[in-house]
Amino acid sequence: MIVITTPTGRIGRQVLDRVLASGEPVRVIARDPSRLSPRVRERVEVVAGSHNRLDVLAEALDGADSVFWLVPPDPRADSVEGHVLGFTRPFCEAIESREVQRVVGVSTLGRGIARNAGQISASLTMDELIESTGVNYRALQMPGFMENTLQQVGALRNQGAFFLTLSPDRKNPTCATRDIAAVAAELLLDHSWSGQDGVPILGPEDLSPNDMTRIMSEVLGRPIRFQQVSGEAYKATLVRNGVSEVWAQGLVDMAAAVDEGLYRAQPRTPRSTTPTGFRQWCEEVLRPAVAG
Repeated sequence: MIVITTPTGRIGRQVLDRVLASGEPVRVIARDPSRLSPRVRERVEVVAGSHNRLDVLAEALDGADSVFWLVPPDPRADSVEGHVLGFTRPFCEAIESREVQRVVGVSTLGRGIARNAGQISASLTMDELIESTGVNYRALQMPGFMENTLQQVGALRNQGAFFLTLSPDRKNPTCATRDIAAVAAELLLDHSWSGQDGVPILGPEDLSPNDMTRIMSEVLGRPIRFQQVSGEAYKATLVRNGVSEVWAQGLVDMAAAVDEGLYRAQPRTPRSTTPTGFRQWCEEVLRPAVAG
């Protein structure tokens, strides 16, 4: 039995589709089961509730071999680490009382070097807590997602502008969620691995904000300009849009750590180089979103 958390989320939904295609039995934890498609509901066991509750986790993990673990963000949380560990602590308790063999978790790059890096630091603390249970664990270690660009569809469409706190010429890896899902599903369906390790997922190339802006301009067929914004301005915008002060500061701290080279510290290997490039993603995902 494979258990999948966040089955209607951006990554979890794609993991679920890939695992279902294998024919293996699947159980999902869904806060709102009505968001699952009828096709999915016919093919999976559904445990209703939030996966930060021990009773929900205990029911879902009963008889489970492998788990896909993702802590959903909460932009209104009053503590970044408190939010992440509020999910992870009951999960670890449930693991230790069940016979779960393997966990595949969505984490981040930066282990061993991140300091005061907001949501990155919280994710790394999550990894350490899960590993302390002794379960076989693979932490999927990602940079920023290409899909984060979709948050700026309005600015791209209406202003022809792309805003980040990152330095214009500083290159970083970026990855597509489809590739994260592919790696996660492969690990969930492989019942032979053991031990604890990180699995970097770096996309096929490193790009600067200027590189990304050039590609978007070419794909969208219109000039797009990049504008670097300060951490203070970024935080003010987030808070103005309903993000809590603490969560916004975490995102600012995370962006500062990335700009200082946290993502670039991970050596690129053939294994960590995943297939979907930013240009392909822009053609297949961003261009329809901007046009729509």
